[in-house]
Amino acid sequence: VFFCLLPNQVYRKSVKRGFEFTLMVVGESGLGKSTLINSLFLTDMYSGEYPGPSHRIKKTVQVEQSKVLMKEGGVQLLLTIVDTPGFGDAMAMSFCFHYCGPVIDHIDSKFEDYLNAESRVNRRQMPDSRVLCCLYFIAPSGHGLKPLDIEFMKRLHEKVNVIPLIAKADTLTPEECQQFKKQIMREILEHKIKIYEFPEMDDEEENKIVKKIKDRLPLAVVGSNTVIEVNGKKVRGRQYPWGVAEVENGEHCDFTLLRNMLIRTHMQDLKDVTNNVHYENYRSRKLAAVTCNGIDNNKTKGQLTKVDTVEGMSPLAQMEEERREHVTKMKKMEMEMEQVFEMKVKEKIQKLKDSEAELQRRHEQMKKNLEAQHKELEERRRQFEEERSTWETQQRILEQQKMTLEKNKKKGKIF
Repeated sequence: VFFCLLPNQVYRKSVKRGFEFTLMVVGESGLGKSTLINSLFLTDMYSGEYPGPSHRIKKTVQVEQSKVLMKEGGVQLLLTIVDTPGFGDAMAMSFCFHYCGPVIDHIDSKFEDYLNAESRVNRRQMPDSRVLCCLYFIAPSGHGLKPLDIEFMKRLHEKVNVIPLIAKADTLTPEECQQFKKQIMREILEHKIKIYEFPEMDDEEENKIVKKIKDRLPLAVVGSNTVIEVNGKKVRGRQYPWGVAEVENGEHCDFTLLRNMLIRTHMQDLKDVTNNVHYENYRSRKLAAVTCNGIDNNKTKGQLTKVDTVEGMSPLAQMEEERREHVTKMKKMEMEMEQVFEMKVKEKIQKLKDSEAELQRRHEQMKKNLEAQHKELEERRRQFEEERSTWETQQRILEQQKMTLEKNKKKGKIF
C-alpha cells in the first residue's frame, strides 16, 4: 500500500519548513572562536555592522548573537551563533560568577521563550532559539584546565551540550597535544563535568566513527580561512616558516572530526538531547515551582494569580492571560470588521443610488428620443395619407374621363 513512502513526505515537509541551529561559543578572547565558526560553515558570520569579538573596541561580558540564513542543496538552515566576548579578560573567580550569570540567563531565557510558545493558544509557529550546543574553547597552555574553566563547565553542563575544544592546536607539538588531551579528560572526570555523550549507533561503521571521536576528545582544532597552495594543491591552513598547518588534514588537527560530528552526523541528536534532557529538566523544575508556589496557594482563592517566581507569572496564568488577550484581540478585530462592513455597505448603497439615477436619466433620454421619433413618424404618415388621398382622387378623375371617352366612341360608331 506504499506506506513506505511516508519518510519521503516527512522529508519534503522538513525541507520546506527549513531547519534552525543555535550554537554557543565560550572561551577566552583571542582563541580564534570567530575564525573557527567561519571555517566550519564557510561563511562570514561577522561584518562591519557586527564585528567579531576580537575586533570590538570595548570588551564586554554581554552575551550577543548573530544569525545567518544558509542554503545548500535546496535545504535551508538558519544558523545562530551566540558568542561571549570578553571572557578571560579577568581571571579572578569573582569574574566567573559575574560572567557566568548572563550566559546561564541567556540559555534559560531561550528555554522560557520556548515554554511560553508551547503554552500559547496558537502554536503553529514556534521558533526554536534554544541553545543546542556549546563549544568550550580551552587555551593551549599545556597545563590542564584553569579553575575558571572547571567552574564554568560545571555551571553549563546541566543546561547545554558541552563539547570541549583545544583552541589553536597548531601551537602544540603532537606529543604535547596528546598529553594535554589526557590531562584535560582526567580533570573532567575528576570534577564530574558532564560533556556531550555520543549515542550508540546500530551500524558498526558508525560506532567506529563515534569511538574515534570519543578517543580524541577534547578535539584539537585549528581555524583558518586563508587558502594556501601546497604541492600544487590549494588547502586552507596557516603558513609557518617550518611548514603549513592544514585545517582539513586529520593528521594536523581534529577540525574535520568536529565539522562532521557537528553538522553531518550528530546535529539532530544534539537537538534531541537538548529537547528531551536539558529542556525537559528545565520544564519540570518550572512546572514543579508553579505547582508548589502557584496552584496550592490559590486553592483557597479559587483563581490563578501571579506567583513569586523569577519570571513573575506561572505558565497557567500566562495561558489565561494569553486567552484574555486573544479574546480582546478577536473583539477588536470583530469591531473593525463591522466598521469595514458598514462602510462597504454604505459605499455599495451609494453606488446603487448613482446607478439608479444614471439609469433614470438614460430612461428619460430614451423616452424623449422615442417621442420625437413617434412625432416624426406621425408627420410622415400624415403626409403619406395626404399624398395617397390626392393620388386616389386623381385616379378617380382619370377613370371617369376614360369611361366618358369610351362612351363617346361607342356613340360615334352607332351613328
